[in-house]
Amino acid sequence: MIDNDRVTIDIKQMQLKMQHYFQTHWKLFFAEGLFLILLGLVAIVVPQFFTVAIVVTLGWILLFGGVMLITRAVMFHQMPGFGLWLFMGVLQALIGYLFLSQPLEGILTLTLLMALFFGMEGIAKIAFAFMMRPLAHWGAILFSGLTALILAIVVWMGWPGTAEWLIGLLFGINMVFGGWSLLSISLKHRVV
Repeated sequence: MIDNDRVTIDIKQMQLKMQHYFQTHWKLFFAEGLFLILLGLVAIVVPQFFTVAIVVTLGWILLFGGVMLITRAVMFHQMPGFGLWLFMGVLQALIGYLFLSQPLEGILTLTLLMALFFGMEGIAKIAFAFMMRPLAHWGAILFSGLTALILAIVVWMGWPGTAEWLIGLLFGINMVFGGWSLLSISLKHRVV
């Protein structure tokens, strides 16, 4: 029974701390929410552009990150785990190169990864919403989490036919709902 009481106290303290952050920094949460909504609307209007931009950006990040891993592995070739560091670097650089040289195949791969991302994000948001309960507007986070889970199912079911535009569109929709939840929370906790 003591453990349950301690968990309840810990949750209440966490809720009070979150409420303090929402009240103290409500303008920052408001601005972030507004930015996400605007960026999400642009992604919804031109989803093909965002889909290709996501693949190309990720390709460059992976390529440069892989080159850095390879460089570090070669510089410290005496370090234990040299082979693993080198393997990770080569793999990361190769995937980055493939995303850059064959973005359409990268889009197909990312479509499946996006389904996984939205599913995991949805689960995390739902768990976070229940942690926030009974704070005001905890349901907005819950709704955002449920939306992310639905998006995961849509991505998975539409693959591969809709991959060309689906990532950008779903990314935009997800940003709009995430921004909306931040706006809702920030306005509820604003200090006048």
